[in-house]
Amino acid sequence: MASPINQHTTIDKRTLETILTDQQEELEARREERLCHRHEERQIVLNSPQAQVVIGVRRSGKSTLCFQCLENAGVSYAYVDFDDERLTRITDAQLNDVLEVLYKIYGHFDYLFFDEIQNVEGWHLFVNRLLRKKIHVIITGSNAKLLSSELATHLAGRAKEIHLYPFSFAEYSAIKGIDTEKKATQAEGFRRAAFDEYMQEGGFPELFQINDKHTYIKDLVDNILKRDIEQRCKISYKTAFEQLAGHLLNISPAVVVTSDIATTFHIKSEHTVKNYITYLKQAHLLIGINKYDTKSKIRITQEKVYAVDVAMMNRRENAFAGENLGWRLETIVLIQLVRQCKPQARDVYYLNNRQGECDFIVCEGNTVVQAIQVCYDISSEKTLKRELNGLLLAHRMTRCDNLLLLTDHESFDIEKDGLHIAVRPVYEWCLQQ
Repeated sequence: MASPINQHTTIDKRTLETILTDQQEELEARREERLCHRHEERQIVLNSPQAQVVIGVRRSGKSTLCFQCLENAGVSYAYVDFDDERLTRITDAQLNDVLEVLYKIYGHFDYLFFDEIQNVEGWHLFVNRLLRKKIHVIITGSNAKLLSSELATHLAGRAKEIHLYPFSFAEYSAIKGIDTEKKATQAEGFRRAAFDEYMQEGGFPELFQINDKHTYIKDLVDNILKRDIEQRCKISYKTAFEQLAGHLLNISPAVVVTSDIATTFHIKSEHTVKNYITYLKQAHLLIGINKYDTKSKIRITQEKVYAVDVAMMNRRENAFAGENLGWRLETIVLIQLVRQCKPQARDVYYLNNRQGECDFIVCEGNTVVQAIQVCYDISSEKTLKRELNGLLLAHRMTRCDNLLLLTDHESFDIEKDGLHIAVRPVYEWCLQQ
C-alpha cells in the first residue's frame, strides 16, 4: 500500500519558479481591468518601516486594494499569493527559497506583497527578518489566524492594520456609474434606485460579474466556516457550529445571549459558544459592538452582532432574514460607521436600558461625539416619537448634542426639548462620509 503524501514535502525551486511566474502573469493581466478606487488606499503608508497589513472578510477586495496602491505609486515590487493550492505544502523553512525565486523573476524590488501569508506557519519570523533588512512588506489576511492579537505578539510595533470591508455605497455607486454629486431630480432618483439595489445585493466586488449571487454567497460562507475556522481552530462539533453561524446571520443585528444559544444548539458550555462567536468575528463574518456604559464590566457584556455585509443576511441556504429593510438599513449604517471610525480611533456602541434604546453611540475616548438612530419608515407618528425618544435618552445619558436620525428617504430637521435633531436619508449620509 502506498504511503500517504507527506504534507511537509519540500517544493523544489523549479516548481516554485513555475508557480510564482504564473502568479506574475496573473498580476500583469490585472493591469487591464477597470478597478474601483477604495477609500482605504490612503491608509496604506508605503514608505513606513512597519508592515502594512490589510485585514478583512474574504473577497472584499484586499488584494486589489494593495495592487492599486503599489501600481499608483509606481514602485518596484514582487508578489506571492499563498492561497494558491499549489503552495499548500510550503513551510516556513522554504520562505527564503521563495524570496530567492522572486529575485530571479522580478529582479530588484523594494516592496513585497504577500497575499494570505498566514497560511504558512512561522510566517511572522520571515516577515520580521524582511523588515529588519529594510524591505517594505504589504500583507493581506482574511482567516482566523491573522488576528490583531497575533500581530501584536509576532510583529509587536512593526505592523499597521488597515481594515477593509465590502464596497461602501459610494464605491458601489462609482462602479455602477451613478452620479453622486448632481442635485437634479433625475440624479437623485438614480441614487435612490442604486441604494435600493445596494440594500439587497450588498457590496462584495465580484457580485457585479455574477448572476447566481445566491450560490456565490453560499460558497463564500462555506469557505469561511469550513476552511478558515473549522480546520484551523479544530472545531469538534462542526454541525452545531455551522448551525450557530447561520442562526446568527439570520437574526442579526441581535444581542448575543450565550446561555440561550447554548440551549438552542445543545452545546454544553457557554464558554464554547463564546469561542465560536469569537472565531466568527475573527474571520470577519460578524462584526460585534458593545453596550454603552461608563462601567467597563457592563461594556464587555451583551455584545450585539451584525453581518459583515447585507448579502450575508439572506443569500444563503436556510436563510430567512428576507426583506427586513430596517435590519438591512441598520447593518449598512453600522458597517459605514466602523469603516469610518476605526482609522479615527473612535468606538461605536449601542445604548439599551429600561428607559429605551439608541442604535449607535459614537465615542472618541470617553467623550460621546454623536448619537444615531436608524429607522426605515418614520411615517407613523408613534414610530417617529419612539426614535426621537431614543435620541433624547442618549442626550440625557451622555450630554451629546449631535443627534441624527437616519431613515430611508426623509430629510428634515426637528427642534425637540431645545435640541436640534437632523433627519437624513441613509444613502445621502453614506455619500457624505
